[in-house]
Amino acid sequence: MEGVSSAALLQETLQGGTDDIAFQASLIWDAIRAPVVVPLLRLSVFLCLVMSVMLFVERVYMGVVIAFVKLLRRKPEKRYKWEPMKDDIELGNSVYPMILVQIPMFNEKEVYQLSIGSACGLSWPADRIIVQVLDDSTDPIIKDLVETECHKWASKGIDIKYEIRDNRNGYKAGALKEGLKRSYVRQCDYVVIFDADFQPEPDFLWRTVPFLIHNPEIGLVQARWKFVNADECLMTRMQEMSLDYHFTVEQEVGSSTYAFFGFNGTAGVWRIEALNEAGGWKDRTTVEDMDLAVRASLKGWKFLYVADVRVKNELPSTLKAYRYQQHRWSCGPANLFRKMVMEIIRNKKVTAWKKVHVIYSFFFVRKLVAHINTFVFYCVVLPATVLVPEVVVPKWGSVYIPSIVTLLNAVGTPRSFHLVSFWILFENVMAMHRTKGTIIGLLETSRVNEWIVTEKLGDAAKAKATSGRQHKRPRLKIADRLHLLELGVGAYLFFCGTYDVFFGKNQFFIFLFLQAIAFCIVGFGYVGTVVSSS
Repeated sequence: MEGVSSAALLQETLQGGTDDIAFQASLIWDAIRAPVVVPLLRLSVFLCLVMSVMLFVERVYMGVVIAFVKLLRRKPEKRYKWEPMKDDIELGNSVYPMILVQIPMFNEKEVYQLSIGSACGLSWPADRIIVQVLDDSTDPIIKDLVETECHKWASKGIDIKYEIRDNRNGYKAGALKEGLKRSYVRQCDYVVIFDADFQPEPDFLWRTVPFLIHNPEIGLVQARWKFVNADECLMTRMQEMSLDYHFTVEQEVGSSTYAFFGFNGTAGVWRIEALNEAGGWKDRTTVEDMDLAVRASLKGWKFLYVADVRVKNELPSTLKAYRYQQHRWSCGPANLFRKMVMEIIRNKKVTAWKKVHVIYSFFFVRKLVAHINTFVFYCVVLPATVLVPEVVVPKWGSVYIPSIVTLLNAVGTPRSFHLVSFWILFENVMAMHRTKGTIIGLLETSRVNEWIVTEKLGDAAKAKATSGRQHKRPRLKIADRLHLLELGVGAYLFFCGTYDVFFGKNQFFIFLFLQAIAFCIVGFGYVGTVVSSS
C-alpha cells in the first residue's frame, strides 16, 4: 500500500506540475498577445503584402513586355545587325576573329570528356580558336584523366591548352582570371565560357559571334540553357519550371528593354575588351558572373540574349547538390547588392532609369524580396495568423496575387503546367534556404563566401540506368538523411493546420497540411535521386 501511495503521489505531483506549467504559459501568452504579438503580426502581414504587390507588379510588367516581344517578333536579328560570316580569298582565315574557349573544371570526373569534346567540336577555322581547359582538380587521378583527354584532342590538330595552378584562390573567378593572363590570349578578340557539364552545338560560334562583330556596342551574347536530365525525377522537373521562366521571361525582358541582364556564368560570349574595361573577374562574391555583368553594364556595354541558341547542360539531381547551388545563387546576389548599390547610384555613364531597373527590379525585387517573401509570408506569417484570429490576411493577398504570380511563372514550361501545385510546394520549401542565403549575403556572415561545386553525374546516370541501378538509394546514416530545419517548419505548419481545423476560421488548413507534408518529405530526404556508387 505504501508503494502504491508513493506512486500515486508522484503521478499527482507530476500532473500538477504539468498543469501549473501550462497555466503559467497561458498567462504569459494572454499577457503578451494583445500588446506585443498582435501588433507585430499585423506589421508582418502589412510588410508581406507590400512585398507581394511589388512581386505582382514586377511579374505583370515582365509578362506585358514579353507579350509585346512575341507579338511584334522582336528577334535579336531585327534589333541588331547580324550577317553570316563569309570567306575572304585575299585575307584568308584572318577575316575570322580569334576565339578563346575557356572550360573551368574541378574534379569533374563524370563530365570532363563531354565538355572538352563539345568545345573541341565547335565549328570554326582551326587556326582561329584556342580551347583552354582550366583544371583546378585536387584529385590527381582526375587531373591525369583531364590532361590525357586534352593531349588526345591536341593530337587531332586542336589548339588546346591544359592549364593548372597551385591553389584555388577565387575559385572559378580566380581560374578564369589566371587563364586570361596567358600570353596567347592577347591575340584573342572574344572569350567563350562553358562550365564543365555544358555541351554546345557545333554551330554555336557561327550563330553568336556575328552579333559581336557587327555591333561594337555589344559586350556579351548569352545563349539559353537546355536541360538534358529534366525528366530524371520530379525535383529536376521543378527546377526546369523555375529556370525556364528565368530564360523565357527575365532574360528576354532584360535584353529587350535595358540591354542588361545577369550573365549566367556559362554559355556566353564576351568581348574581351568589355571584360577588361569592366575590371576583369573578381572573387569578392560567389556570383562572379553577375558581378562582371553589372560592372560591364555600368561602363555602358550592352548585352544580348539569344533564346534560339541553346546549350545542353545538366540540372543537379540530388537534394544536397541543389541546396548548395541555391545557397550560392541566393547568398551571392544579396552580398553583391550590398557591395555595389552605392557604386550603381554614383555611376555617371548609364541613365537614371537603368539604375532604377538594376537596383529595384533586378536586385531588390528579384534577388531579395522574391526569396524572403515566399518563405516568410507563406510559411511563417500566414500560418501564424491562424493562431491569432485578430489578424486577418485579405483574400487578395493570400489567394489572388499568389495565384496570378504562379500562373505567370508557369507559362515558361507549358509541358509541366499540370505539376504547378507540386512546384508551388517545392518552391516554398527551397525558399527557406534561399531566404537563409539572402540574409547571410546581406549580413556577410561566415558562410557568405562558401563555394561548393555542384555535383554532376553526366553519363554515370545513363550508364547505371542501362544496368538497372539508376535510382538505387545507398544506405545513408540517419544524420545524413534528416534535415532538421525542414522538419521543424513542417511540424510548425502541421500544428497550425490542426489548430485551424478545430479552432480556426481561415480555412487555410488544406494548404498548411500540404505544405507541411512537402517540408517533411524534403526533411526526411525523399527528394531527388541518388546514384549508387556500387
